[in-house]
Amino acid sequence: MNTALWIAASILALLFLMAGLMKISQPREKLAASGMAWVEDFSPRSVRAIGAVEALGALGLILPAALGIAPALAAWVALGLAVTMLGAAAVHVRRKEAKAIPVSLVLLLLAALVAWGRFGPYAF
Repeated sequence: MNTALWIAASILALLFLMAGLMKISQPREKLAASGMAWVEDFSPRSVRAIGAVEALGALGLILPAALGIAPALAAWVALGLAVTMLGAAAVHVRRKEAKAIPVSLVLLLLAALVAWGRFGPYAF
C-alpha cells in the first residue's frame, strides 16, 4: 500500500504542478480561452494565488517525505489539496460546468486517499 500511496502522490504532484504553473505563468484571458472559463469569476491575483497553492502543494506532497524533513507534512498537504478540490468542484457545480466536476472529484478522492494513508496506517 505504501507504494500505491507514493504513486498516487506522484500523480497528484505532477498534475498539480503543471496546473499550478500554468495558472501562475499565463494571463487570465489566455486561461479562459483555453477552456478554463471559471477564471472569469476570479481576479487575476486570485487565479495566480490558486496556482501558487497548487504548485506548492505539489512540492509538499513529495519533498518532505523524500528528503526526510518533516515527512508528516505530506499528509497535511494532501488534506489541503483535497479541500482545494472540494472548492473547485463547488465552483464547477455553481457554474454548471458538468464536464469539469468529475475531474475535480477524482483529484479530491485521490488526495483524500493519500491523506488517509499518510495520517493513518501508512504514516511516515
